[in-house]
Parts: sequence; structure tokens; C-alpha cells
Amino acid sequence: MSEDEAHYPPVDAVSVGLRGRCPRCGEGALFDGFLSVRPACGACGLDNSFADAGDGPAVFVIMIIGFIVVGLALWLEVNHSPALWVHLMLWIPLATVLSLILLRVLKGLMITLQYRNKAAEGQIDRG
Repeated sequence: MSEDEAHYPPVDAVSVGLRGRCPRCGEGALFDGFLSVRPACGACGLDNSFADAGDGPAVFVIMIIGFIVVGLALWLEVNHSPALWVHLMLWIPLATVLSLILLRVLKGLMITLQYRNKAAEGQIDRG
């Protein structure tokens, strides 16, 4: 039985991806830990071997968190001129926590969108 013959109602890819749920059924957990993807869904049995988010989520995280943290750090420096240790105590933990949270969310979203759009590695048809 190589073909999937079960019918699942469509799920909202964005909400399912942001919550880290199975892209097919929306019930089972997508992650088996913090960032590692489960081999298969516990609810519907979807094989997650297709899931390859690559560096996409990391690039978005760098851009988003970098914009937020650098903008806030510049604003604080221009308006209040705090000591260097204040910058270190504020921005390093903030950037770390926000990056880890956003990385998990964006990885789940990218994998879910990859499933919904049937994205796969490009192939050259030589037939």
C-alpha cells in the first residue's frame, strides 16, 4: 500500500505550521524535541521524510531578529547612552530567546507549506 488512500480534511497550513502540528491531519506533533522532526506522525502516520526546511527558517530568523534587536539597540544608544554592559545584558539574551522561538515556529511553517504545495527537489526529465 504505497499510495495514501485515506482522506483527510484540509487544514489551514499557516496555523498548523505555527503550532508545530502534522501538515496532513493537524493533530499529531511535528517535532520530536525542540527542532528535530519526527520520523512519522503519531496520529495519521504521515512519513515526514519529505521534510527538509534547509536554511530557509534560519535566514528569516536572522533578518527578522536582527532588524528588531539592532533597531532597539540603536534607539537605546541614541536616546539614553547606557554603558556597554547594559547592551550586553539586554540584547544577547533577547536575541537568543527570540531566535530560538522564531526558528521553531518558522521551521514548522516551512515544512507545512512544503507539504501543502508538494514541494520537492528539482529533477531534470531526460526521457
